[in-house]
Amino acid sequence: MTPEKKIESLNLVIPKGISKALGSYVPLVRVDNFVFISGQLPIEIDSPTNDLKFKGKVGKQVSIEDAQSACEVCCLNAISILKNSVGELDKVKRIVKITGYVNCDDSFVDHPKVINGASDFLIEIFGEVGRHSRVAVGVNSLPLNSPVEIDFVIQLKES
Repeated sequence: MTPEKKIESLNLVIPKGISKALGSYVPLVRVDNFVFISGQLPIEIDSPTNDLKFKGKVGKQVSIEDAQSACEVCCLNAISILKNSVGELDKVKRIVKITGYVNCDDSFVDHPKVINGASDFLIEIFGEVGRHSRVAVGVNSLPLNSPVEIDFVIQLKES
């Protein structure tokens, strides 16, 4: 099953739009067969308001479960950027690495559980190709008061 069909089978939709950069950077850089996708927030890109689906600090205003769901939205946004750049998702050879940032206070220690929301989602969509290395980091704040932000390194198949 292609990644697109897998997403469809989960009753999810790849956003049609692409999240706009919140600063002086581009959403994607391609170097040879590697794609680097800038940090994605859980923004509902195709909604009329283009707002964050979740806001606040994980462990306070946002539960671990909701933060994991926010990670899935970040992944769908990254998939949208990737698909708009390379076409079909079966061109992905490997999800190489993700870095997940968790907006939390000093006492929060479950960063890996939160970012598992992204890791598990990528494995569900891409299978073994979705297994990756990763970093899960706690931070004091994120843009727009997002609970999570995730960036991606992806290897494409040889053309």
